[in-house]
Amino acid sequence: MTTVLFVCIHNAGRSQMAAGYMSALSGGAVTVRSGGSEPGSEINPVAILAMAEEGIDISAGVPQLMTTEAVRESDVVITMGCGDVCPIFPGKRYEDWELADPKGRPLEEVRPIRDDIRARVEALLAELLPATGH
Repeated sequence: MTTVLFVCIHNAGRSQMAAGYMSALSGGAVTVRSGGSEPGSEINPVAILAMAEEGIDISAGVPQLMTTEAVRESDVVITMGCGDVCPIFPGKRYEDWELADPKGRPLEEVRPIRDDIRARVEALLAELLPATGH
């Protein structure tokens, strides 16, 4: 099974939303991890609200430190605004998604970020799932 790691600075918004979409849209066909280079204390409540509008509950998530082991164990590593912090291992697929940070923004400004994340996750899934035989 393919493992995807989503990394942003605080692991409280973008990476949590991306992980939520990947888990929901892949139907369990992809192992999903997320982490941050400087994890926050809680998931961004506006990100939780934005995802709830999509029927995806990310409220139980806890910001996690991105570890070297998590990167090593992942097939695809998606960074969001913290690019150079990630350790690089040969043979991994790395992408950096340029996304605005939802921290401190109202819901109406977080929705377009959420929708951008969904489109990117859907495109990534379209590439990953045929390769896994699903």
